[in-house]
Amino acid sequence: MDQLAEFAENRPRLLGLAYRMLGEASEAEDVLQDAYLRWARTGPVEVPAAWLTKVVTNLCLSRLGSARVRRETYVGPWLPEPVFTAGGQFGPLEQVEQRESLSLGVLVLLERLTPPERAAFVLREAFGYRHREVADVLDMDEAHARQLYRRAREHVGDPRRRFTARPGHREEIVRRFLAAALEGDVAGLEGLLAEDVVAWSDGGGKVSAARRPVEGRPAVARLFIGLAAHPRAARMDVSIRTVNGEPAIVVHEAGDLYMIVCLEANDGRVTGLRSVLNPDKLAFAAAQQV
Repeated sequence: MDQLAEFAENRPRLLGLAYRMLGEASEAEDVLQDAYLRWARTGPVEVPAAWLTKVVTNLCLSRLGSARVRRETYVGPWLPEPVFTAGGQFGPLEQVEQRESLSLGVLVLLERLTPPERAAFVLREAFGYRHREVADVLDMDEAHARQLYRRAREHVGDPRRRFTARPGHREEIVRRFLAAALEGDVAGLEGLLAEDVVAWSDGGGKVSAARRPVEGRPAVARLFIGLAAHPRAARMDVSIRTVNGEPAIVVHEAGDLYMIVCLEANDGRVTGLRSVLNPDKLAFAAAQQV
C-alpha cells in the first residue's frame, strides 16, 4: 500500500483523535495536513498507524497551549465546533465510549484537563489504548501514563454517568423538546427540563447570543419558547440530525446553517443545552453538507 492510501485508511481515526484533542474541527484538519507532510517526508515505518497516532497527538499537544490562551479572551461561553457524524468522517462510533467522548458535553469537560491528561483520557476512552500504549505515544513510563489518566478521570468524572439517556431515548427527548418549543407549550417544555438545567450559547461576539449561561427550568423554558416565537423563526428550517454522535437540533436560515443545539439528558430530563451560533464555529459543519 502506498503512503497516500495508507494515510487515507487511517484518516477518519486520526481526525477523530485530533478533534477530540482540540475541540475544533478546522484545527484538527490543519493537524492532519501537517501530519501528512511529515508522513510524506518519512521513509517506511514498521507500524504506520502507531507512527501517525503519535505524530497527530504531539501536534495537538503543541497547539493546545495557544488554544487555551485564545479561549480565555473569547466573548461569551466557548463551545467546541459541532460536527455532523453520521458519515463516519470522525471514525467509528459503535461503542458508547466512542460516542460519549465526541459529545459537546464531554469535550467541554476536557477543557479542565492539562494537555497530557487530555491525551491520556482520549486515547484510553475513545480508542481503547492500554496504559502501555498511551505511555509509548506520550514518551513516558507506564506509571506516569496511569497517573495522568487517573487525574483526568478525577477532573472529568465518568461521562457514562453524566449522560445516561440511551441513543433512541435521546432522540425522543429531542423531538419532544423541539415540538414543545415550536408549539409554545411552556408547561410541556418545563416538564422535559431538569430543575437545575443550564443553557449555554456560543455566539463569539459575531451574532446575538446570551453571554452568560441561562440557569434553571423557568428561565431556560422562556429562552427557547422566545426563540421559537421570534418573527425570524418563521423563515427558518428546523430538523434533527446526528451531531457529535447524538441527535441534535439543526437550524437553517435561507439555506445557510444558522444554529446547532445539542442537548444533554439524564433520567429522562434535559440537564444541559449547548447552542452554537458563531458562524466561524459552524463553517466546518456547513461545508460537510455541501
